Amino acid sequence: MNNREIELFAPLKQESAPLRNKIIQSLRRAIETGHLEPGARLVEKDLCQQLNVSRTSLREALRQLQAEGILTELNNRGLAVVTVTAEDAGNIYRIRGVLEPLIIEQFIENAPDAEVAALTRHSKRLKEAYKTGTAEEIVAAKRDFYDLICSGARNPIAFDLLKKLTLLTSPLRRQSVVRPERRLQSIKEIEQIVDAIGKRDKQAAHVAAETHVANSARSALHRNEPTELIQA
Repeated sequence: MNNREIELFAPLKQESAPLRNKIIQSLRRAIETGHLEPGARLVEKDLCQQLNVSRTSLREALRQLQAEGILTELNNRGLAVVTVTAEDAGNIYRIRGVLEPLIIEQFIENAPDAEVAALTRHSKRLKEAYKTGTAEEIVAAKRDFYDLICSGARNPIAFDLLKKLTLLTSPLRRQSVVRPERRLQSIKEIEQIVDAIGKRDKQAAHVAAETHVANSARSALHRNEPTELIQA
């Protein structure tokens, strides 16, 4: 991890919320945005200084991320951000092709009208990010969009799993979302998902979610085969 990457971490205030969770969130954001790339070695002394936390608190957070498969041991030289193989990335997208339609169906089943309205409002922000935003802005807006869906689905297990899967493929996602053709395609897909949710149409929402993940996989993995759904 070079000096530029270290400087991107802002010191954390020690508040009542568990400090470990704040550290984990900060590290997740650094990985998601590319400030910590796959293979990047984590230097505890530097992280403690930049985050203004104790080594004990930092190590607790690092152990959790290692247990989740986000960090890996680096030849007895500490921990590094895990590098995902092309095969693993393909499997992640296949799992997402099953998981995301399920979560969206559960959102339709469980979310009250107020949460549907909030999702619709946020979808406008997401579409604007696709039109004019940077890769980091798109990824952040997309994360918030799915956070709303997962919260409304009332399925915390699926929520945690989806966060891990998207984090593991974050380098591929950042490369994919900046392609002009993928931006336009994504806008249409988000509109289809939100429209189906607004109508409480689980079947249409399921198909729209499958299509979105299938096309995301093609773009991220540089596949050119004709569009077809990943069947659950």
